[in-house]
Amino acid sequence: MIVLNGGSSSGKSGIARCLQAVLPEPWLVLGVDTLVEAMPAAMRAADAEGGIAFAADGGVAVGAAFRAVEAAWIAGVAAMVGAGARVVVDEVFLGGAASQERWRSALVGLDVLWVGVRCDAEVAAGRELARGDRIAGMAASQAELVHRGVVYDLEVDTTRTEALACARAIAERVSP
Repeated sequence: MIVLNGGSSSGKSGIARCLQAVLPEPWLVLGVDTLVEAMPAAMRAADAEGGIAFAADGGVAVGAAFRAVEAAWIAGVAAMVGAGARVVVDEVFLGGAASQERWRSALVGLDVLWVGVRCDAEVAAGRELARGDRIAGMAASQAELVHRGVVYDLEVDTTRTEALACARAIAERVSP
């Protein structure tokens, strides 16, 4: 299993797609966006009590209902890996080390490569603007926040390095 952690628009999704192309075996890509899109719309509304809310300034707040669904999702991903699936997780550790710990607890006994995906806040903000599908300010607010207290096996920086080069560096660290 490979866990990619980085802020919004840092390049995680591009790296994940490149990993699928360069790794010799089939790898599934699952991400926090997968989880959020699978949630009922009511849990994603701006006034969602206990769900996930996206503020106009790019801030993200999550509640107890989101955490409960997230815990089940993490356990499900861990079960897939335990059953033999190769999975790349595209994550945003809004809680830094606490977010990583939720994953670590579920992944005990599994082979995991923890990868930090960094990107200069201004570059990520430019990507965010170009994408047009993110709230302005999200990339800048998450650029450093998601890495606080997180321990990685490897870090890549997409500020000036293309996704394919980052994927190749990660692929070199994956156990056969």
